[in-house]
Amino acid sequence: MMVGARVIVVTEDGREDGGGGGEFGFVDSPSGKKTKMEGARFPLSRGEISVAVGVFVVFCVGLGCIYLTMPEAEYGKLKLPRTMSELRLLKENLAVYASDHPAQFILGYCSTYIFMQTFMIPGTIFMSLLAGALFGVVRGLVLVVFNATAGASSCFFLSKLIGRPIVTWLWPEKLRFFQGEIAKRREKLLNYMLFLRVTPTLPNLFINLASPIVDIPFHVFFLATLVGLLPASFITVKAGLALGDLKSVKDLYDFKTLVVLFLIGSVAIFPTLMKRKRIYE
Repeated sequence: MMVGARVIVVTEDGREDGGGGGEFGFVDSPSGKKTKMEGARFPLSRGEISVAVGVFVVFCVGLGCIYLTMPEAEYGKLKLPRTMSELRLLKENLAVYASDHPAQFILGYCSTYIFMQTFMIPGTIFMSLLAGALFGVVRGLVLVVFNATAGASSCFFLSKLIGRPIVTWLWPEKLRFFQGEIAKRREKLLNYMLFLRVTPTLPNLFINLASPIVDIPFHVFFLATLVGLLPASFITVKAGLALGDLKSVKDLYDFKTLVVLFLIGSVAIFPTLMKRKRIYE
């Protein structure tokens, strides 16, 4: 529990430095505060921008080819939902299509989910709710965890190519803290990553982007994502069975749900805490 509280402090005022400041583009001012170095321009070079655009275009072409091979739908105004009312309307119009063309629909659904997750496009929580509404808890959970893990893995490798300047530019203090925590938990890294995935201590977007930068091995990242996303995904998919009862996404994660997630996460990180206690003793 204390880990979650500490992250909030670091995010708010950056009191935790967790490693050399110069590595992430900060210098010490005379007053002792960390300030950004001059030149706060967009951090990517032309070459890195070209790589990002190239990867994005390849994904778009692949997604477009998949859509072109799918049978035409009577509902011609498909769009990603941004509200619960839009999601309910989309579910009503896609229910028959998903029943008539299950394989093609699942292919299109998975491709869209992975695309959104790879390029950090908001709205995957609506896709998770839609999976529960259309496929039920078991199949919906399998779909969501598979897509979330595949998309996070794609984001991991994309960040490995061009992510360092972006993460350093957007979250320098959080990245410095994250690197320090990873360095202290190298021998029990999987436990710590499971804790981060199960609980909302750090945003999944930040974890996906920052993990390759702080040298988290991919197999640890993959396994922690695959297992750690199960509890939250189960809650979201199950909620999709009762879309009519949801007024907003905020209804998914009330205080009781957050407490349960932190309890599950505490079980994962407990071996790490016990080892640190023995070291201090």
